[in-house]
Amino acid sequence: MYVAVKGGEKAIANAHALLAKEGRGAEQFPPLESGAVGGQLAVLVARVMNEGSLYDPELAAQAILQAQGDVLEAVTLVRSYRTTLPRFGYTEPVDTAQLPPQRRVSATFKDLPGGQQLGATFDYTHRLFADSGVDGPLIDAEADAEADVDHAEEMPRVADLLGAESLMEPVPEPSGSGDPEPADLTREPTVFPMSRAERLQSLARGDEGFLLSLAYSTQRGFGRTHPFAGEIRVGEVEVEFVAPGLGFPVPLGRIAVTECHMVNQFTGNADTPAQFTRGYGLVFGRAERKAMSMSIVDRALRADEFGERVVAPAQDEEFVIHHADNVQATGFVEHLKLPHYVDFQAELGLVRKLNAEREENA
Repeated sequence: MYVAVKGGEKAIANAHALLAKEGRGAEQFPPLESGAVGGQLAVLVARVMNEGSLYDPELAAQAILQAQGDVLEAVTLVRSYRTTLPRFGYTEPVDTAQLPPQRRVSATFKDLPGGQQLGATFDYTHRLFADSGVDGPLIDAEADAEADVDHAEEMPRVADLLGAESLMEPVPEPSGSGDPEPADLTREPTVFPMSRAERLQSLARGDEGFLLSLAYSTQRGFGRTHPFAGEIRVGEVEVEFVAPGLGFPVPLGRIAVTECHMVNQFTGNADTPAQFTRGYGLVFGRAERKAMSMSIVDRALRADEFGERVVAPAQDEEFVIHHADNVQATGFVEHLKLPHYVDFQAELGLVRKLNAEREENA
């Protein structure tokens, strides 16, 4: 792209060498390894997996290293690699109702069946720099995980508790006509209007910062939402796949996910009792901020379902979906660094001509 620049390919090769040198850092420090990144920067790894649309902690950690910590560059690397992988089929729907939580909190009820479970969180830490050492007693993580499995069935979801009292809008049955087979946004073009399932796909791989800003905007009046964090769960779920000719699901393994149910603005009329509405978010790894933002924006985008006026950006499906994808956004912004000599010279000539005519008329 910059071959026309003096030096040509040699200049590009030197730029790559300089990039590698700067990325290596000072020689007195040992080089980072992907295992260290994956193990100690799990939240960052989760973001790259979500926005890269690929669950692979090791690959995401490698992408972060290669991108020198540039999240959007790492996401681009993961998505590019993803396109080279064979597609064998689709897994069975994940049963998050049986998600054994490592963390489970609710802002709607103090006393929940099964109790609140704080787990690993920054919510109660002091925002001060701390020593890298571990303070306090160590916890037997394996025993804790076994306890989670044992108590998973004793922790019904808040949305289900409200639904049992008909206080929450119902969810269509998976086999019903109201739940058609969703399209695959990674293989099919985006067509508006989208189904909710398609929107959730797009939001799950959308830029976290963009979704956070949209979610914040709805809380400040630019969107009809009044959210309560019904429940946030972090844990591992089993993924199953039905192989051709086999006829029954086979477990492939477990993946870490974060699920968020938002309890939102209630609705009702003369024919329908007052019920809370839903916002939903499900993402890879430990990513509570992303799941919460996704669930708030999901509810905002359901304005048409409830006959609400679309008056804010977060309620505009095309605006949200077209601008949430950070790979597309990055490409469109960063292409401005490429040569635009001819275009600029044309506009420069036009401006000079207009100014010359103005001087003549004056």
